Amino acid sequence: MFSNSLIELDRAHLVHPVASYRGHEASGVRVLASAKGATVTDAQGHQMIDGFAGLWCVNAGYGHESIVEAAAKQMRELPYATGYFSLGSEAAIRFAAELAERTPGDLNHVYFTLGGSDAVDSTVRFVRYYYHAQGRPQKDQFISLMQGYHGSSTVGAGLTALPNFHGGFGVPLDWQHKIPSHYPYRNPVGTDPKAIIEASKAALREKVAEIGPDRVAAFYAEPIQGSGGVIVPPTGWMKAMRELCRELDILFIADEVITGFGRTGPLFACSHDDIVPDMMTVAKGLTSGYVPMGAVFLSETVYNTIADGAGAAAVGHGYTYSAHPVSAAVGLAVLKLYEGGLLENGVRAGARLMAGLQSLADHPLVGDVRGRGMLAAIELVTDKARKTPLPPAAEPSRRIFDRAWSNGLVIRAFANGALGYAPPLCCTDAEIDAIIERTAKTLDQTLEDPDVRAAMA
Repeated sequence: MFSNSLIELDRAHLVHPVASYRGHEASGVRVLASAKGATVTDAQGHQMIDGFAGLWCVNAGYGHESIVEAAAKQMRELPYATGYFSLGSEAAIRFAAELAERTPGDLNHVYFTLGGSDAVDSTVRFVRYYYHAQGRPQKDQFISLMQGYHGSSTVGAGLTALPNFHGGFGVPLDWQHKIPSHYPYRNPVGTDPKAIIEASKAALREKVAEIGPDRVAAFYAEPIQGSGGVIVPPTGWMKAMRELCRELDILFIADEVITGFGRTGPLFACSHDDIVPDMMTVAKGLTSGYVPMGAVFLSETVYNTIADGAGAAAVGHGYTYSAHPVSAAVGLAVLKLYEGGLLENGVRAGARLMAGLQSLADHPLVGDVRGRGMLAAIELVTDKARKTPLPPAAEPSRRIFDRAWSNGLVIRAFANGALGYAPPLCCTDAEIDAIIERTAKTLDQTLEDPDVRAAMA
């Protein structure tokens, strides 16, 4: 009765993100009741390994008492403090300082947000102000990558380049432009890293020339494209694009909302390519999803240009819950866990995850295995030579998710048939092995799907 009543209340009142509203009404909600470590349990008592860490965010895993205590202590002492009027809280100040010590290069200034989408929105505001402060307001055009994801707010959804976030919303806006993804598995130039990098550089140069060199303000890129299908660029791609942006007088914005905080191994994925962006966005693993929070890191040049341009005037950008003390206290506790062994465990578990997924490469449906650390994907096809995606009739995003769920595994099932993995960094060897075993079972079941068999015939 408890579960059934919740399902009906959900149908009547709760609007779910990125869902078919009518489809959700028909299928009903799956109510999650509890979680511990890397395991989640639904209202019926069904236990699953959370191979996606909620929404790529519960990096530390569930049920850490140190995080809960940090939040409770802060709530008792000071549950809220505004950052307006030059006010602040110890937790937020210390968290900003701790983060600044760890970010790449001179990304020493931290603006806290509620999550990833408004972090991206904030960068747009900062970029615009930066150029206005320089007397170059005409630099107001923004470029991002196809298959990229930068949130689903009004502005971020236009920088995002996934059709589902555009249809019916009137975005992208006319100042938002795209160049092709590096997508090694399906790149027209082939799989050679140098060729892919050169093609991306050429595409950015061409787009800047098309828009006008004096008009382009910034270029956005994820170190690994998450919601586009966990697409990993060739080694050196990020560095090459960052250097090209400097040459073209364009700000380079690294979106680490998904990749930050151990997801790919180090605290920040930009470390892989040894780059320092002009701005960097984070969220998700920032608090391990326990409470909402995001952040924008600004370089010394960007911050000082904005500060000097404003002078005695206020920079008119702010959120009520920016630098929320409870979120900051949680972030500090999470950071201790990361550096107290979770990052190291994530590296070991990530190597085991990648090896396990690679062991499935010979499966008839597996076309590509890709990833870095605890962020990975396998892309399913019905013809390996032609790289033919699963047919839409097979409903991969629904059927594969449902099968994995029944098999005791939560994964991300993309509409094109790619399966995304982002388990908590706390995973044991046994849990990683179970993820692989349950994936193999799900693949075998999918191979027997009549729609899939028909496409392979």
